[in-house]
Amino acid sequence: MRILLFLGTNIAILALLSLTFSLFGFQGLLAENGVDLDLQALLIYSAVIGFAGSFISLFLSKWLAKRSMRVQLIEQPRNPTESWIVQTVKLQAERANIGMPEVGIFDHPSPNAFATGWNKNNALVAVSTGLLQSMNKNEVEAVLAHEVSHVANGDMVTMTLIQGVVNTFVVFLSRVIGHVVDRVVFKVERGHGPAFWIVSIIAEIILGILAMTIVMWFSRYREFRADEGGAKLAGRQNMIAALERLKQGQDAPKIPDEMAAFAINAGKIHKLFSSHPPLEDRIQALKNMS
Repeated sequence: MRILLFLGTNIAILALLSLTFSLFGFQGLLAENGVDLDLQALLIYSAVIGFAGSFISLFLSKWLAKRSMRVQLIEQPRNPTESWIVQTVKLQAERANIGMPEVGIFDHPSPNAFATGWNKNNALVAVSTGLLQSMNKNEVEAVLAHEVSHVANGDMVTMTLIQGVVNTFVVFLSRVIGHVVDRVVFKVERGHGPAFWIVSIIAEIILGILAMTIVMWFSRYREFRADEGGAKLAGRQNMIAALERLKQGQDAPKIPDEMAAFAINAGKIHKLFSSHPPLEDRIQALKNMS
């Protein structure tokens, strides 16, 4: 239902954009300047391109995470720590009303954890060896609760859909800019000249960087929600203690960039392009919880 509603909303946005172009005569304005561009067809093309990559990434997310981070799934616990991790995730998943995620451990010195998966009932929660070595049980429980909250909130799906919408408009606008420059400036009458491809690529890069700030803003917002969910599942003081511990380990090696958006701690990145808010802000938000 979340996917259907979101897709329906964005189809409506695309339809509204197309109608707006028609009402304001944008298509006619382009035609007067010798620009033969079918905006409706371009919108559909952009949406297909924009969403295809996002959904492929979503459906492959668990497999890619296991391979890239070399996650060892806990299928049969080999020691008390693994048994405790699986049992903790199971209890939290039941309280959050989601299916039991796969649980795993990956070898990395950074105190970190992540959750991923295309479906809240078919997810993966993994913790690093560095996290297990640097945190006590209450803090680890809070980190696991944070990741379970990400799954329960459907953050992976929502991030994918937002990325798809952003991709759509980046592709659409970059092609419009490239087409206009090709026709108006370089006077290409049929087909596309080199200017179209060069300008489109440059415009796509610039627009993509700007669009990334929108996606990262939502990513930071969802971290506050996951912290709140983690506090409800594992206790506010435990969640605060876990973030304080992460703050102490900020100088440790970080996990790869492709997994940073799904991890609990992304390290020190420029705020505008960071997938996570500063730990100080997250801790203060938890202290302000009623």
